[in-house]
Amino acid sequence: MQTHPPTAIDDALAPPASDKGLFEVFRRRYLLSLIVRKEVGIRYRGSVLGWLWSYVKPLIQFLVFFVALGVFLGLNRQIDYYPIYLLSGITAVTFFNEAFSNATRSLVDNAALIKKIYLPREMFPVASMFVAAVNTLPQVIVVVIISLFFGWSPSLLQIAAVALGFVLIALLATGLGLLFGSINVTFRDAQSFVEIITMMSVWASPVMYQWEMVQREVPDWLFVLYRLNPLTPGVELFHFGIWFPLDPDGAQPLPDLWLFSGIAVVVSLALVVFGQFVFRRLEGRFAQDL
Repeated sequence: MQTHPPTAIDDALAPPASDKGLFEVFRRRYLLSLIVRKEVGIRYRGSVLGWLWSYVKPLIQFLVFFVALGVFLGLNRQIDYYPIYLLSGITAVTFFNEAFSNATRSLVDNAALIKKIYLPREMFPVASMFVAAVNTLPQVIVVVIISLFFGWSPSLLQIAAVALGFVLIALLATGLGLLFGSINVTFRDAQSFVEIITMMSVWASPVMYQWEMVQREVPDWLFVLYRLNPLTPGVELFHFGIWFPLDPDGAQPLPDLWLFSGIAVVVSLALVVFGQFVFRRLEGRFAQDL
């Protein structure tokens, strides 16, 4: 009996379940871009200022931090350029929180579409991460523009640190989004658990405070665990690229920043793989549970 090599028709007739997960998502980049554009458009639908809100909000945040925390609480005297330190850290954590939270809800929010047509289900958590990235970029631009007024002049290494921090947080949010998003389809408690994680994230990394405060108060082994939290090097990479070029007095980078950043990238990639594994195991129940 003769066999024939597979053709384009054979590929077109392949059963839907034979897709390759995340690889299939990026193979269908046009569909991914449509979902991202739709979600971004919905965010500003019916708004008079539209995209301008993405720039107004971080400016208001800066003024609030400068006056309330910097002037009234005197933190400007304790940490040089404290509003920029705080705003750069909050930018990193806000990106993580938005991407993670939206990815967790993405399958439930798109239940009607999932039950009607076939497309890679991973498309929705991944699209949520890209939407969060699009919404975060204006905030990064505002922080950089404000920093320029204070003499921001970064090196290539410091610019690369911000880019690495962005990629690190994107991978971390995607991996956790795949994991909790798939669990959330069957057990809606996952969404509440994610809200607790995002609430704690701003305190589990050096956003409101400096890492030196943690090092002084905890044992060495606990400080190592603190640095193993992928958000800690992620936030510090933003500080290294945005706050450090201002040459703040007495500022020191997180000990072994590049080592722990590399570990964080590996951990985040492992979470993407694990999240994809759990996602594929639970995917068969999505239509029924939704």
